[in-house]
Amino acid sequence: MKRLLLVAAAVGSLLALTALSQKMQSSPDIQKEPFGKAPDGEQVFLYTLKSPSGMTVKITNYGGTVTQILVPDRNKKFGDVVLGFNSLDGYTSKDNTAYFGALIGRYANRIAGGRFTLDGKTYQIPKNDHGVNSLHGGDVGFNKRIWQATPSGTAKNPALDLHYTSPDGEEGFPGTMQVYVRYSLGNDNDLRIDYRATTDKITIVNLTNHSYFNLEGAGSATVLNHKLTLMADKFTPINANLIPTGAIAGVAGTPFDFRKPTVVGAHINEKNQQLEYGKGYDHNFVLNASSGLALAAKVEEPKSGRVMEVLTTQPGIQFYSGNFLDGKNVGIGGPYRYRSALCLETQHFPDSPNHPNFPSTVLKPGQEFRSTTVYRFSTE
Repeated sequence: MKRLLLVAAAVGSLLALTALSQKMQSSPDIQKEPFGKAPDGEQVFLYTLKSPSGMTVKITNYGGTVTQILVPDRNKKFGDVVLGFNSLDGYTSKDNTAYFGALIGRYANRIAGGRFTLDGKTYQIPKNDHGVNSLHGGDVGFNKRIWQATPSGTAKNPALDLHYTSPDGEEGFPGTMQVYVRYSLGNDNDLRIDYRATTDKITIVNLTNHSYFNLEGAGSATVLNHKLTLMADKFTPINANLIPTGAIAGVAGTPFDFRKPTVVGAHINEKNQQLEYGKGYDHNFVLNASSGLALAAKVEEPKSGRVMEVLTTQPGIQFYSGNFLDGKNVGIGGPYRYRSALCLETQHFPDSPNHPNFPSTVLKPGQEFRSTTVYRFSTE
C-alpha cells in the first residue's frame, strides 16, 4: 500500500511538472517597464513583445502606440522600421503633431467642418485641423488616452490586449464606446492588429494605427526610393482642405496608379492638382477586395531587401508620404525629416458620415465593429 502511495505521489509530481513546463512554454514572456508619466501624473508603461523568430515590437499603453518594430534585413541584421521615441516625452511634446505609431479614434482621418448628422441630430466635434476640419478624433483623441493593457497570447504568439472606455460626449461624439485592440505577433514576422468596438448610442467609428515606416531603418533620409504596390483601381480625390469631394476616381493614367510596383518618388513632384493639395500623397485608396482579410499594399526597399505586406479587412487605405515631417521631432533613429517615412493607414474613407455613397461608419447599439490589419515583413 505504501509503495502504491509513493508511486502515485511520484506520478502526481511528474504530471504537475509536465503541466508547469507546458504552461511556461505556452505563456508569453512580455517585458513591462516604466515609460514615463503622463501630463496628469499617471504612470505609463512600455511592453515588449518578441516572437521566436526574433521580431520585436514595443508598445506603450499611452495611445496604444507602437514605438519600435525590429525586423531583419537580407543580411539577417535587425533594424527598427518605424518612427518612434525612447521615452514618453517624445509623444507628449508640443512638437509631436504627427501621431507617431498611435491608435487613432474615434474617427481616423478628417471630417469636414467637424460636423456630421445622425438620426436627424447634428454633432459638432473639435476643428483641430487648422481650424477647418476635425482630424483623428479631435483635440484629445485615442492617441492621447491611457489604455488598460493586459499581456496575453502564447510564447510563440505573444499579444497585448488594450481596452479603453470612451464616455458619451467625449470630444463631442455620442455614445459610450468600449474599444478593444489586440496587438499580436505571428510566426511569419507579422504584426496583427484586431479592433473591436461597441456603443450604447448611435455613433460613428473609424479606427486605425498611424505608424510611420521606413524599411531602410528609422531615421533614414527618405522613402522616395521605396517601391509601393497598392491593390486599388480607384481613389477618393480631395479638395484644397484635404476633404474627399465624394467622387471615386480611377487611378489609371494618373500619379496615383500603384497597381504595379512603383517607386514612391517617381511622380510625387509632378504638376498635378491632387498632389498639390496633399503636398504629395495624402489620399485614401479604394481597395479592390470586397470582403475578408486581403492584401492591400506591398512595400519593397532595395538597400535592405526588406519587404512589408499590408493585409486588411478594411475598405480603404490612406497612403501618406510624410509630407509634413520637418525634422523637429528627434526620435530613436534621429531627426524625422521631410518624406523620410510613409504611412499606410487601413481605414474606412475620410469624411464618410457626410458622403452617403461611401461605406458606412455608423455603429448602433447591439452591433459590434470589427476589423483586422496585418503588417507582414520578409526579405528579398
